[in-house]
Amino acid sequence: MKSRKGSIIGEPERRHNMKNLLVAQSGGPSAAINATLCGVVEKGLADQNIDRIYGAKNGIMGVLSGKLIELNDILSDPETLQLLCQTPSSALGSCRMKLSSWEENTFEYDKIIEVFRQYNIGYFIYIGGNDSMDTVYKLSEYCRMKHIDDIHIIGAPKTIDNDLVETDHCPGFGSAAKYIATTFSEIACDCNVYALPAITIVEVMGRDAGWLTAASALGRLNGDPAPDLIYLCERPFSVDQFLDDVRAKMAEKHAVIIAVSEGLKNEEGDYLTDALQNRAADAFGHKILAGASRYLEEILRHEIGCKVRSVELNLMQRCASHVASAADIYEARFIGMAAADYAISGGTGKMVALRRTSTKPYRFEVDFVDITKIANQVKTVPDEWINEAGNDVTEEMIDYLLPLIQGELPCTYHNGVPVHLRLY
Repeated sequence: MKSRKGSIIGEPERRHNMKNLLVAQSGGPSAAINATLCGVVEKGLADQNIDRIYGAKNGIMGVLSGKLIELNDILSDPETLQLLCQTPSSALGSCRMKLSSWEENTFEYDKIIEVFRQYNIGYFIYIGGNDSMDTVYKLSEYCRMKHIDDIHIIGAPKTIDNDLVETDHCPGFGSAAKYIATTFSEIACDCNVYALPAITIVEVMGRDAGWLTAASALGRLNGDPAPDLIYLCERPFSVDQFLDDVRAKMAEKHAVIIAVSEGLKNEEGDYLTDALQNRAADAFGHKILAGASRYLEEILRHEIGCKVRSVELNLMQRCASHVASAADIYEARFIGMAAADYAISGGTGKMVALRRTSTKPYRFEVDFVDITKIANQVKTVPDEWINEAGNDVTEEMIDYLLPLIQGELPCTYHNGVPVHLRLY
């Protein structure tokens, strides 16, 4: 399978046995995750080795409970598939469930295999981010150790955080980056109309990787001045240096706009938000973060004294399909097709990865990486892509980001708002 912009390498030998295909989505939603689902379904519908295509409701939780829906008829129409691609969030539903270690307890794994047998599942595509790849790893490893060689499990990447290793970037990131760039450009238009001094702090998602916060720099591409300062979670954050940076900017202009990662840490490695209150953790042990911008807002109000506001972009970063990147949606759909094709061809225990072969002009190909190299790893922003002062990004970062936000999708509207597809 090839395309005008990408190619697939390393295809395994094809097997000819009629089986069913199962796909599920997990982790935080995005504007592109349904395009990957679309690609999986397209491949399943076109391949003569596939009988039925099933979707699991709410990720691996739906597999465990046997909550599967048949997708053949629902998504057989090209217009419906296109509508799926413009629908944000996870159309099959999502979850944040961590499988237990199968060495300690095989109950969950035995139940999953039981459901696979019940529905004659030979191919399972799990679309998700870092924690979802942990599920792909555990489940494929269990099958390997139990000599279950007729079920093929492939991970299809998804995360707006862009923190999966072994891939140039992740589907969903480009659309989120485009939304962030657009939002900062619009915030600049708003904040710069007033003569009185003011500071706006915008908090961007990113627990341990500052890719999305870095994308705020794209808001300047067409001449808008924001953001003035950018702080990524990769660099230790000094409140004293931050205050010096802000004062220097305010000596130059009356309105200062600042982008900060939600996962900012101090010199001791503690999250800034730890100073506010103890944070709960999710099933994977990640602290639930929020409030870095509010914390800094209070400091600035006390130390500088002008009007200060904080903004959390929050969920809007990952569900803004009305401003999705066409390049991102294209790649997400292509990856879904590639993942299904590879599984049907006999591959297992891999994740589809994007390889950038050229930046100017932008070109890519897809590869398949052993899931053991990916699960529970985090790809952070290279230090050399952050400026020396730690309050901005370099041109290398802009060059990396720019191809990922290109193009706009046609969007179907009804009653003045976008139309979204519901699968159940």
